[in-house]
Amino acid sequence: MELEDLLLKHFGFHSFKTGQKEVISSLLSGCHTLAMLPTGTGKSLCYQLPGYMLDGHVLIVSPLLSLMQDQVEQFKRYGEKRVVALNSFLTLEEKNQVLRHINKYKFIFISPEMLRIPYILGILGKLKLSMFVVDEAHCISQWGFDFRPDYSKLGEIRSVLGNPLTLALTATATYKVREDIIHSLGLDEVKKVESSVDRPNIAICIEELADYHEKEGRILDLVQQLEKPGVIYFTSKKAAEQMAALLVEKDICQAGYYHGGMDPSTRVLIQEQFIHNQLEVICATSAFGMGINKENIRFVIHYHMPMQIESYLQEIGRAGRDGYQSVAILLYSPGDELLPLQLAEGELPSEHQIDWLFANIAEEPLVLNEQLRLHKDLKEQGGFNDVQWRFLEELIHQMHRTIPMQQISKSIKEFVAGRLATKKTNIFQLKQWLDSASCRRERLLNYFGEILSDQVQPCCDRCGVQLNQFFKVSGHFKSKPSEVTWNQYLAKILINSGLRE
Repeated sequence: MELEDLLLKHFGFHSFKTGQKEVISSLLSGCHTLAMLPTGTGKSLCYQLPGYMLDGHVLIVSPLLSLMQDQVEQFKRYGEKRVVALNSFLTLEEKNQVLRHINKYKFIFISPEMLRIPYILGILGKLKLSMFVVDEAHCISQWGFDFRPDYSKLGEIRSVLGNPLTLALTATATYKVREDIIHSLGLDEVKKVESSVDRPNIAICIEELADYHEKEGRILDLVQQLEKPGVIYFTSKKAAEQMAALLVEKDICQAGYYHGGMDPSTRVLIQEQFIHNQLEVICATSAFGMGINKENIRFVIHYHMPMQIESYLQEIGRAGRDGYQSVAILLYSPGDELLPLQLAEGELPSEHQIDWLFANIAEEPLVLNEQLRLHKDLKEQGGFNDVQWRFLEELIHQMHRTIPMQQISKSIKEFVAGRLATKKTNIFQLKQWLDSASCRRERLLNYFGEILSDQVQPCCDRCGVQLNQFFKVSGHFKSKPSEVTWNQYLAKILINSGLRE
């Protein structure tokens, strides 16, 4: 049976999106595969479809609980019941029930933290795995914008599981990060499917405004005039809540807010209301978007400056998944880069905090448990936030195997300094992009080692895009670009970039 026939049978689609068929064919031929596909091109299908064709279980490692739940629900909507997510959303009783009957599940989603529990890893090691999938694989690389220390152990875990056929998925990774992914996972003879990061149907516009007061007024004007639905990204949870309330209060649209500080059930409710068009606009932090299956988002606005080019591309990639023209707007005020710099510093423990922690460990060895995990009371005493605490726990847990305890403090401080330097470089590169007088799209592609050979229309504010092209009255969204044009455009970029022969 042809792959297109299986696609129609299992998912109801008549054709593949860019890169999907190449990835699936690679896996079915038994090749470990690294796939870099643009946000919105259906990366999950790359393991869903071959999963049905291969004999055995599919284990999918995912960094976000909400993303796992979204994927599980998506499977169930297609009628697949042999799917489960092993994460902290499960009660102890539910977890034990799943583990007792693990053989009945075809698709098993799991967090990297849970995968490292010896008891669970032992159970999974007895399964016949047809595929080991690493979603958001850029989290493996210390050079990646979203490095997670717990992801760096996946190569060892893969070895324990018998080195199964592996698929590493990412949407935005530089060449250096892609090579680091392959090395960290211990992959050899890897097939690379590297599509362009560009989304030609999304116009890119940057506006410079005097201050945050002027930004607020501009948001109200834009949301009133732009074709909806849309997403507005904020760095601050409070700012997201206030803007959503203001949009409703002024009767501009039905708006809601979404951020990581909300309880899971409320986040799911907001998400479902947006997907089913009960909400027109979501004011959100970066916690929103992963796995959100809504194709008709017409605009993405950034109220605050993102921390790096990679996350900016991921977030604007929520728009225009149906192929229709959409727009990404970033509002910049002088000094905006100070907020991401402060956030970058806040995500990492300071030298003073590290010194304090190891002074306490030296005085009282019992502050570490049997697995060399930190006792929780130290978190509050040392003034650590959740992100800093998880970061330190993971590093200490990893380093104690190869480095004497008395040297770990120095190694952690060196690692933190390197991470902070990388984060500051990322912010500086984004600021350079904002200040550049050249084509926005061209510079984004250059960052990922690609070349823009043909000018896209509409392209960006530097290439003459006017935002009124995207207002409701313009009728701009009537015509959908043909799939042939989309594929030809991407193919030309890939050939010019040397990504495809």
